[in-house]
Amino acid sequence: MLRALIFDVDGTLADTESAHCAAFNHAFAEIGLSWQWDDALYTELLEVSGGKERILHYWKRVNPDIKAIDASAVQDTIARIHELKTAHYEAVVNSGSVALRPGVLRLIEQAQDEGLQLAIATTTSPVNIAALLRRAMGPDWRQNFTAIGDASSAPIKKPHPQVYLQMLSALRLEPAECVAFEDSRNGLQSATAAGLATVITPTRYTAHHDFSKALRVVPDLGQVDLARLRQWHAASQAAVAPR
Repeated sequence: MLRALIFDVDGTLADTESAHCAAFNHAFAEIGLSWQWDDALYTELLEVSGGKERILHYWKRVNPDIKAIDASAVQDTIARIHELKTAHYEAVVNSGSVALRPGVLRLIEQAQDEGLQLAIATTTSPVNIAALLRRAMGPDWRQNFTAIGDASSAPIKKPHPQVYLQMLSALRLEPAECVAFEDSRNGLQSATAAGLATVITPTRYTAHHDFSKALRVVPDLGQVDLARLRQWHAASQAAVAPR
């Protein structure tokens, strides 16, 4: 029986990546770096989960001699860039420029009406989650979710399953009782490694990924209601049940 829905955030609840990319570029300029991430480069960099990890990956790419720099100085700089980036992203979200993807709120409301638990499993920072969902769901948005896993509680980033394993523990449910929602290959690998059937809603940044192990791949959740989701879930569980 389906008892819970577990959502990724960036790209899944909302198509946030353009706003994140612009925020990174704003932070680079503010700190005096000449770095400029365009869509093609950012699509590639999204293969690396986590904002700070993404900055370090790119820094090593453009400056292979980064190891010669004091490690604490590198981390301090990355932390400052990420702080500036987060502040800019929060301001953009608060302006109303980023909205939830089609069907998300309706599916959440249906799940609540039928007594399903809701959780978040993401590698983004708590402030990014709060900025997005406070704007979309109101100041009491946290009350909609039984559990929230993010970069502060699950430091090992996707595709590692840490954050999903934490959410299953918090929900006190087995993987077979839940469905995850993701938009990327790293997210799909993370969720399936935790044993979760996963619905994928790609974005233009992730449409080229391999989603062959997904429960379903749909353009968005606008055409997915809870009844259909239950059918998909039941069919997937029947397919793996011992005969």
